[in-house]
Amino acid sequence: MSSQPFQQRRQQLLQSLPDRGLAIIPAATEVTRSRDTEYPFRQSSDYWYLTGCKEPDGLLVLMKGREEGESLIFTLPKDPAMEVWTGIRLGREEAVKQLGVDQAFALDQLDDLLPDLIGQASEVWLPFDDLKLYQRFLEGRQAALRKHKRSASLPDRLVDISARLAEMRLIKSPEEMELMRRAAEISAAAHCRAMRSCRPGQYEYQLQAEIEHEFAIRGASAPAYASIVGSGANACVLHYIANQSEMQAGQLVLIDAGAEYQGYAGDITRTFPVDGSFTGPQKRVYEWVLKANQEAIRQVRPGMTLEALHTTAVRILTEGLVDLGVLQGDLDQLIKDEAYKPFYMHGTGHWLGLDVHDVGQYRLGSRSRPLEPGMVFTIEPGLYFAPDNEEVDSCWRGLGIRIEDDVLVTETGCLVLSKDVPKTIDEVEALMRGQDAHLHN
Repeated sequence: MSSQPFQQRRQQLLQSLPDRGLAIIPAATEVTRSRDTEYPFRQSSDYWYLTGCKEPDGLLVLMKGREEGESLIFTLPKDPAMEVWTGIRLGREEAVKQLGVDQAFALDQLDDLLPDLIGQASEVWLPFDDLKLYQRFLEGRQAALRKHKRSASLPDRLVDISARLAEMRLIKSPEEMELMRRAAEISAAAHCRAMRSCRPGQYEYQLQAEIEHEFAIRGASAPAYASIVGSGANACVLHYIANQSEMQAGQLVLIDAGAEYQGYAGDITRTFPVDGSFTGPQKRVYEWVLKANQEAIRQVRPGMTLEALHTTAVRILTEGLVDLGVLQGDLDQLIKDEAYKPFYMHGTGHWLGLDVHDVGQYRLGSRSRPLEPGMVFTIEPGLYFAPDNEEVDSCWRGLGIRIEDDVLVTETGCLVLSKDVPKTIDEVEALMRGQDAHLHN
């Protein structure tokens, strides 16, 4: 990938800084899994967003107006003996060349250089939730004080950089939109594969393997989050990830899974019959969830809010619960009383990007945030009937249905990035029978 998008983002961040403002952004570190093995490394989203660097334990430093260069990166030092085990490290020269920064230093030089940088800074921006980095800043500040003594003019203002980066990340660039389209495309292909391969008698983990195999062969680096494959009553557990049950004919299976492609997440949910045919009760619930999904998508445009889309979904799902005989009474009063909450307990969507639940404020002051072109989020209404809920008819108990799509706001409306996965009953059943189906979103 070209370093240009990352350079542009660093320049945008630098423009937000005051003169001599210092920004410090840490990379992720490797985490021990057990004894001498590590979990698969995944870069910090903010660090990746600004550098495109895959290596752990680095540090990006930006200083506005610094004559020697405004962008510095500290990386793991070159060590041929270690690289036999860990793979080739960038090193200083390649870091400058490949990442497009002004200067690069070995990480072990940080303690020598950080006090001088802090001593020159007017204020410091860093992520407040990184206590290790904050401690390092305090130590650097004390070292600067000792070094410069009476001539020291140390920064007395700290700013949480996370808020500024969240605002930047919320609006996707054309390059990011393309990466997210590809992440959704890979995710969609995996969901279609799961529908085609699903059979009674299989275990949930076997469908998980089909999905994640498709992710890998299409170039995804990993699942964007733990894949959810919940059959029968397991679909009523929103974040069910055990994926150990045997799937039975007559059950539905809910799959919530997405691929991560060059850092960006797909996030798609589909619910379909294990044996390829919806039953009558399953169809009735499914159609109401589908209606909520489709109507919310239809309303997406600049100026709309996620809160308004949630209100639309809640109204349709509550109307559905009345139609199913699960709720009785005046529709408006039922909504006001939140009578739907035992059956629809989550929101209708969330931001999507480098993180599956991506950063960005949902409200601006007291108002719900208006959607803007370049925002990407999910629309995921659902209905869930707990298997032990004896207050509903037995035909609904143990049903869990969610339909989730990834949506990009455009100048005039939206694009459904996950459009390649069928979601109408006829389309799903046709795909599971091995027939081509025309997809509608």
